[in-house]
Amino acid sequence: MKIWSIEGNRQWLDGGSLFGSAPRTLWQQWVEPDDQNRIELACRCLLAEDLNGQNVLFEAGVGAFFEPKFKQRFGVQQDEHVLLNSLQARGFPHDEIDIVVLSHLHFDHAGGILSAYEAGQPLRLLFPKAKFLVGNAAWERARNPHPRDRASFVPELPGLLEASGRLELVSGDRSDTLGDAVRFSYSDGHTAGLMLAEIGGDGGVIYSSDLVAGRPWVHLPISMGIDRYPELGVDEKHALLDDKIARGVRLFFTHDLECAMALPVKDDRGRYTTTDEQATVEGVVLN
Repeated sequence: MKIWSIEGNRQWLDGGSLFGSAPRTLWQQWVEPDDQNRIELACRCLLAEDLNGQNVLFEAGVGAFFEPKFKQRFGVQQDEHVLLNSLQARGFPHDEIDIVVLSHLHFDHAGGILSAYEAGQPLRLLFPKAKFLVGNAAWERARNPHPRDRASFVPELPGLLEASGRLELVSGDRSDTLGDAVRFSYSDGHTAGLMLAEIGGDGGVIYSSDLVAGRPWVHLPISMGIDRYPELGVDEKHALLDDKIARGVRLFFTHDLECAMALPVKDDRGRYTTTDEQATVEGVVLN
């Protein structure tokens, strides 16, 4: 099995909302904001080639589905569907992907499975032969969002996934489709039922999604202002980092603009940080 980092559309979002109670004087040391206080985010996906004989895409990024008004509001940059172009450039067109694993259904993680915006045309699903794996709790949240996070979801997406006949809801540490090849765990601090996928076992990699979205969020106290329960998220992150450090499991980052994957470690003061940072992942072999 080989893994690859796959870039999707980027976006600009408010820095304060992404760093919660941390002041700008701190977080601007990690990432530079623009004149609107926004920071640029990657929407990066992980492709596992020949995972049990299948091509598996973890996440789909924000995509290009937004109509112009919302595209501007949420700072989505490119007009083209970057994820599709990136997959094609790697030799994996979207219609040859067997499985898409979605940690949750916020638009910046699931929007990439939708077609690019066309005036007057309804949204449609891409990845025509893929099964879509979604955690049961995250699915229920998307179907019945709270007013506080309703804008984070694409209203049409649950119906499209149901109508496809290719939706699999996951509630435990394994799925019927992937069996023991992928170990799932869950987090509720950011959103209900965030599903974290680990592949390769000890020494492998985990798609840490929005629980640890990039290197700045490895720092234990740092949480997002858009998290449901920030203190819970910090506790969940603490447990995850301790486990991955003990087992040598790398973190794969969705939103870190300059780093796709890194190994979590503790420094000489006992603080969490990273080493072995990789800007891209180019066919890394996992057992």
